[in-house]
Amino acid sequence: MHILLALFIVLIAIIVYMFVPFAFSRWIGIGVLRRNKANSAIAFTFDDGPDPKYTGELLNLLKKYHVKATFFVVGSKAEKHPDLILRMHREGHLIGMHNYVHRSNWGMMPWTVRRDLKRTASIIEGITGKRPIYYRPPWGLLNFFDLFLAGKYKLVLWSLMVGDWRSSGGSEKIIHGILNNVKPGDIILLHDSGETWGANEDAPAYTIEGLKYVLDALQKQGHYFTRIDNMYRKKKAHMEHFSI
Repeated sequence: MHILLALFIVLIAIIVYMFVPFAFSRWIGIGVLRRNKANSAIAFTFDDGPDPKYTGELLNLLKKYHVKATFFVVGSKAEKHPDLILRMHREGHLIGMHNYVHRSNWGMMPWTVRRDLKRTASIIEGITGKRPIYYRPPWGLLNFFDLFLAGKYKLVLWSLMVGDWRSSGGSEKIIHGILNNVKPGDIILLHDSGETWGANEDAPAYTIEGLKYVLDALQKQGHYFTRIDNMYRKKKAHMEHFSI
């Protein structure tokens, strides 16, 4: 009987710690930005970098099409490649955080998440002079205590992903996945590094190749692009307008 009670308590704790915030953030959208229907722009976001092989090439492409994007960087990689972080900043991109290491928040204690976020923010601020406040947890997995981070950080997920962390399907998967599904106000999840668990190391090459066609096609269709901070400001302004 005591064993069953203990198992029940553990099960409830797991549900509260993992699945409640998952439901709130993914299904209900409470406390996070996933999409901004009030915004007609599209936000391109890139996770898991900076990567010495691919991030520079991606920045060249974004510069060619005059696209300002948002990068959710891994703190330990930013520490190793400050030149790429500085270049992102100087070229007008927004830099957000993706933890100090690419590890799920479900497997970390809340104080570890906060410590690593603070460490990552200090690394980025030391390079750019600007402290980041936008945060996307790895795999979009929040634990219960992450919901209370909203006072200090702005949590960002996504509304469109195309599985670009895998190289299967090549650049065609990226092209069709975005062009056939994108809508104004979407936040698109992509990756500029393939060094994380479950990813293919060469996958960013296909992402970049696909984006060459995607960016050109979207611009010809009249779409324009924005950073996550602009989406947040327009969402807040929209909410304030309808609360009057």
